[in-house]
Order: sequence, then structure tokens, then C-alpha cells
Amino acid sequence: MKDLFDTAGVRTTYGSAVFSDHVPTETATWVTQLEDAGWVNAGKTNLHEFAYGVTSQNLHYGVVPNPSFPGRTAGGSSGGTAAAIALGLVDAGLGTDTGGSIRIPAACCGIAGFKPTYGLLPIDGVFPLAPSFDHAGPMARDVAGCIDLLGIDVAPMTLEDLSFAVAWADRAEPLVRERVLAVRAEPVDFPTAESVSPAFMREVGDVHRDLYPENAELYGDNIRGKIERCIALDDAEYEAAQRARADHAERALAVLEGYDLLVTPTMAFVAPPADVIEPEIRGAFTLFTFPFNALGWPALALPAGPAENGLPASIQVVGRPGDDALVLAAGLAIETALKA
Repeated sequence: MKDLFDTAGVRTTYGSAVFSDHVPTETATWVTQLEDAGWVNAGKTNLHEFAYGVTSQNLHYGVVPNPSFPGRTAGGSSGGTAAAIALGLVDAGLGTDTGGSIRIPAACCGIAGFKPTYGLLPIDGVFPLAPSFDHAGPMARDVAGCIDLLGIDVAPMTLEDLSFAVAWADRAEPLVRERVLAVRAEPVDFPTAESVSPAFMREVGDVHRDLYPENAELYGDNIRGKIERCIALDDAEYEAAQRARADHAERALAVLEGYDLLVTPTMAFVAPPADVIEPEIRGAFTLFTFPFNALGWPALALPAGPAENGLPASIQVVGRPGDDALVLAAGLAIETALKA
């Protein structure tokens, strides 16, 4: 599991030097539920510091490598979990997703990752990034593995049973676009959510408002500037972003009316080199994933076959709140179609 989940008696750092000696006395609720169901914790995985980054370039505990595609980023912030799964060390793993932190590393490492409907899984005992955007979710080699970890019933479906809209394929690299458009769907103008970002930033700032001033020198250079901008965000920016979030939700529901599900690229591109400068590329990584954190909608990333440089494209399947089983059923159907 990502080292953002508390584990009683086991060091839990949240990827930060601030908590290098932190040993919780209680275990995160979802972890306890999984252990009660018979799952065994195989270990804690590295992450981008405080889960605030998309590359898992951790300046305290090391950069997470991409075992499937050496020299490429493993993605983040749940990069360690994705890498452990891709390497075959575990059957499935736990990640968190506030702007794409399950789906981005899944895309980069060629595995599946699912961000459920907001609140479906408990996040008690998980260090927050931006609480109203935070989700916990499963990662696995395939969609079936995510379903196993969730422990929910998913009825089999075929693609012919479902109607899909598609968005943002025209903004992706050519081979990524080709993979996404292999799913028969009607193009729609679905909104992205850049204008909601200040609401996310304000919540990050609130989490670190007291912690950062006392420990600034222990924060890594690749998150320090982001944290400072979040703390400095003013009320007017936050309030405008809250209004934009409400507008985003209203428009998203209207655009999807008449369709069962939405498909998009998870990212517009394949995994970039491991030495990318995270603050410079963060917006491009989260462009197609963050809109569904702002909405709290379920979103699944699954590998869709080779694209640019022979690296995998990733398809994102999205449903309305509560349609988690439908999204996962569609993911299974897409996997089957891709293997045909």
C-alpha cells in the first residue's frame, strides 16, 4: 500500500522527511477492512512527497522507477504501488487519487487503476492532500484485480450493451487518439476543470498551513514552491473556484445526458522520460484526470495497447456518481475487445 495509509506499529512517512520517524498507533480504516477480508499487507510503497506530484520523484526516499518501461517516469503520486504491481511483487495495491494519482501511474506503468465515486471507500487514516478531492482506490494488473480488491459485484456486459460519449481524443498524440477511438463513441464537448484548481490549492494550503512554517526546510524542493503558493491563495480566488466547481458539475451532467459512460485518454501522451521537471508538466498530466476529482465521479484507467514509442496508451472510462460497477463492467468489456 501507498505509504500515505497509516499502519499501526509500522513507520508511515507520507513520503516526507517531516514524518521520517512517524509510527501510527492506528491503522487506516480501508486497510483494516481488507485485512479482515483476508488480504495481506506485503509492504509500504514510495510516493511523491505528501502525494503532491505526478512523477514520484521523491527527494527523500528515492525516485520510483518504472519497471515496465525503464527510463520513463512511473507517474505519481501512487507510483510505488504501480511499480510493485507492474513488477509482479503483489496481486493488487492501494493508491490515493486527488488529481489523478491512481490513474496517472497506472497509465505510465501499463496497469489498471480505479478512482471510485467520492466517499465510496473510507479515507480515515490517510494523510490528506485536498480533502474534498481525495479518493482511495485499487490498482492491479487488470480490471478484474481492481474488482477483487474492491470486493463488489460487477455484472458482465458487452460493449454493445452500452452507449459511450468520447472527449478530448483530438487533444491526444496520434497513436493515443487511435487507441481511444477504438471504442465506438460519440464525440462530446466535455469540460476540463482548470478553473477549479484554486479550490484544490486552498485545501492543500489549509492542510499544510501550520505544518509548513515549522518544517519548511524538510520539504523537498519539488513541492516547496507549490505548497507556498497554496498557502498564499486568497479568499477571492478560492470563492471563484468554488463557483467554477459548481458550474463544472452542472455542465458535466448536461453533456453526458443520453449516454451511459464517457471515454477519454487518461493522458494525452505516453509516459515521458523519468527526469521530467514535475512542476512544469503537472498541468499536462492532470488535464484529463482532475476534472473527475472535481466532480467526485468514478473513473477507471486501463491499458489500451501500444502507442507512441511502443509505450502503452491508457483509456479512461468515467461514469456518474454511484455508477462504479457500471464503469468496471465497461472496463472488463473493453479489455476483452482489445484482446480479440
